[in-house]
Amino acid sequence: MDCPTEEALIRKKLGGMAEVSEMQFNLMQRVLTVVHRPDGLQAVVKALSTLGFTPELGDEAAARHAPRQVKRSWWPLVIAGVAAFGAEVSDWLGASVWVVAGLALVAVACSGIGTYKKGWVAIKNLNLNINALMSIAVTGALALGQWPEAAMVMVLFTIAELIEAKSLDRARNAIEGLMSLAPETATVKQADGSWVDVDAARVDLGAIVRVRPGERIALDGAVTEGRTTVNQAPITGESMSVEKGLGDNVFAGTINESGSFEFQVTAAANNSTLARIIHAVEDAQGTKAPTQRFVDQFAKVYTPIVFVVALGVAIVPPLLFAGAWFDWVYKALVLLVIACPCALVISTPVSIVSGLASAARKGILVKGGTFLEQGRRLRWLALDKTGTITYGKPVQVAFELHATDIESMFVRSIAASLSSRSDHPVSTAITRAGNADGVARLSVEEFEAIPGRGIAGRVDGRHYSLGNHSLVEELGRCSQELEARLEPYERDGKTVVMLADNKRVLGLFVVADTVKESSREAISELRALGVRTAMLTGDNGHTAAAIAKEVGVDRAEGDQLPEDKLRVVESLSSVNAMVGMVGDGINDAPALARADIGFAMGAMGTDTAIETADVALMDDDLRKIPTFIRLSKATHTVLVQNITLALGIKALFLTLTIGGLGTMWMAVFADVGASLLVVANGLRLLRK
Repeated sequence: MDCPTEEALIRKKLGGMAEVSEMQFNLMQRVLTVVHRPDGLQAVVKALSTLGFTPELGDEAAARHAPRQVKRSWWPLVIAGVAAFGAEVSDWLGASVWVVAGLALVAVACSGIGTYKKGWVAIKNLNLNINALMSIAVTGALALGQWPEAAMVMVLFTIAELIEAKSLDRARNAIEGLMSLAPETATVKQADGSWVDVDAARVDLGAIVRVRPGERIALDGAVTEGRTTVNQAPITGESMSVEKGLGDNVFAGTINESGSFEFQVTAAANNSTLARIIHAVEDAQGTKAPTQRFVDQFAKVYTPIVFVVALGVAIVPPLLFAGAWFDWVYKALVLLVIACPCALVISTPVSIVSGLASAARKGILVKGGTFLEQGRRLRWLALDKTGTITYGKPVQVAFELHATDIESMFVRSIAASLSSRSDHPVSTAITRAGNADGVARLSVEEFEAIPGRGIAGRVDGRHYSLGNHSLVEELGRCSQELEARLEPYERDGKTVVMLADNKRVLGLFVVADTVKESSREAISELRALGVRTAMLTGDNGHTAAAIAKEVGVDRAEGDQLPEDKLRVVESLSSVNAMVGMVGDGINDAPALARADIGFAMGAMGTDTAIETADVALMDDDLRKIPTFIRLSKATHTVLVQNITLALGIKALFLTLTIGGLGTMWMAVFADVGASLLVVANGLRLLRK
């Protein structure tokens, strides 16, 4: 089951059954999901069997991790090809009609039995698919005494069907290739301390797994021993390796590069980040994009119309205009061969699946063909600030000594000693800066945290306070000179923390959430693509304006609560302009849900983001959004090209046939050649 005509046949058969309430088709993976009554399974299986299919329950297919590949014997097709060629030569040499007919019948029998079986099933179910039309056309050619042509048409059609199936396998394998990223076994520590290779699917949560240099990681987990660098490109699409140490997360399918390490399993094989990506991409294949829905509806009307036209071509000229029956019936048979819209219908799913697979390889998880196709229409992109445009981790960007009669390293030493006792992000930034510069730590006594203001403690018998502008004012240590020094920093959205003793302010520590270099590039690329940007943040207006100016964002909104972000996204929406929202998938949930396309940043390992976002970016690189938009534009272009190709070739050969220039073997090339062209064109997206 990998052709839209087969879908139509199954849908018609099962759609009329009382036991069946819903059907979902995934032609690329050859999977049909049926929602049926508890007692309806056998009836569904029997109905599918009457259509010539061999139904296989999902559990059996899942055990193999892939659809069964149908093995075909080549020798009957070889015999058919030799016999068809022999019929052509015999007819050209003027051999007996019995010799020509015999060779032709051998060719049709060896290559066309499968086509005739499928055609008969389709006709019985009043479905005019390609097998039914081909069966009628070849039978008609035989009845007209066109022995060599009937034989050659059937052989060419069978060969072309095989080539088309192989081409579709390439698109199918693009998804199945993701499944092979994670190894099937893992080296697991046993109770007695020994190490044994175990099937990854059987490894329990909490088990300890060892990974050697160069090996692929089999499961998700957290490092418990050792240090290494890991190539996470299979998940994130980025080639830069990431250092991993104690407590860091590792993911199935990624590659251990340098050191040996051990990790504790945190997710079963069927629930790893990689497994969720594969599941999401497979689900996305089952959702039809707008163009695909249009093509499906068009095809339902197109085939019956061409069949009626062919019937009219066969009957009307001979009856009303004294045309030769042989000539017009032959033209009608040629029309039947090119009537099936296979090329048109298959063009859209191949293009969409290729686009989805290409995005997944780049670490962009698109949850459906609709979002892939419509991404090109984005005109506004709303962005959260923390963790999206900025790193989300404050760092100390400057230090100023305020008191002139004291050593700067002494001031930094007291501040680092106090801040090391606090886990507040600003304190952590000051501690990290002190550690990096080798600042000495001193003993702290009577330490206290002052909520919303800072911290305090006694060092070497003297009391010190480390806090914000409000704390310094409350302590009465502020002055006009100090205010003047603070103003430029605060205007730029930076946080200034001051160290004060009982009399004065000793030093200023400037802390800021730094902007990612990739954010500047992403905003620039988005502007070049015609997408305007709006930054929505809970920070104050000064900070929002400063960050927006630094990265080139078109619009900045500060002091934003979740409901405020929702209102901004609604205000940006219009009839023809789509709005995207970038956030973490949780805090920005209302705005993400309202946006036409919701993007979740850094979704690797995050269940919620992968499940709720329309598009999940597997790492924190905002440049993936311009990549997604470009891929969306390329996918749309390929869809338009494929539809134009399919309809254009059909129209050309319809015209040639009506004009008396079309032959049956040319019609086969027109039909299957168009299918191969659109498949090959769709596969180009895998290289983009």
